[in-house]
Amino acid sequence: MLGELIPAPISDGARYAESLATYRALDDEQSICSCHVHVEMPDRERAVQVSNHLRPWLPTLVALAANSPYWAGRDTGHACWRVLAWARWPVAGPPPHFESLAHFEDLVGTLLGCGALMDTGTIFWDVRPSARLPTIEVRLADVALTAGDAALFAALVRALVQTSLAAVEAGEAAPNPAPELLRAAYWLASRDGLSGDGVDTRSGRPAPFRGLAGDLLAHVLPALRDSGDLDPVTAGVRALLEGGTGADRQRAAYRRRGRLTDVVDAAVLEPLPPLP
Repeated sequence: MLGELIPAPISDGARYAESLATYRALDDEQSICSCHVHVEMPDRERAVQVSNHLRPWLPTLVALAANSPYWAGRDTGHACWRVLAWARWPVAGPPPHFESLAHFEDLVGTLLGCGALMDTGTIFWDVRPSARLPTIEVRLADVALTAGDAALFAALVRALVQTSLAAVEAGEAAPNPAPELLRAAYWLASRDGLSGDGVDTRSGRPAPFRGLAGDLLAHVLPALRDSGDLDPVTAGVRALLEGGTGADRQRAAYRRRGRLTDVVDAAVLEPLPPLP
């Protein structure tokens, strides 16, 4: 059973030894996988400003990509357990609102200095300027159930980044939802995915994630049209709303006979068709 393999063995090497010394039991349960999307940026200053514009939409992206309902051989009751497992790390989850690149670098310097970070590779916020590439990295999604789901998420993220960059260059102020509200929205998204009620972090009012997914699609529509992605992304979001997230489809496979091996088989043998 998977539960008997926790804590998982840690690879040899100086970096992993340092991680164990720094983070200790947090390393024990990091048998999780995520999907990272990189989008090229003109510079790091604008990457930080784009990050601010992305923050209100992050819970909706969590709900759309939810695909980790099982952990250690049992159903967690959550659509995206990985988000909650990851949230225990000292520098993880939604990023703060940054006034500037200097603000970002000053905070990172403080976190490095106090030992909460080993190095810049352990900045685990769900959005960050890449330390190695000229990109902004969006790293909040579960690994997708199908290649089509992964392509859909990447296209949505690219359109959202493009929309946010246009807002930055137009001098538009980024919404700045309260951290408490963003945290609650994350938890609701991770618990119920698209089937649940969440919080519209722009207005502070309750809203179903299905409706927020439609709002996200409308928000990025011009960028999707410019890239030629409008039709496939619209079809992909409709498929998620009608057929369920990856978490929903995993549970449907499990219900047939109550076997987790059926979930794996369904992922391998019965994937949804690729996006049109």
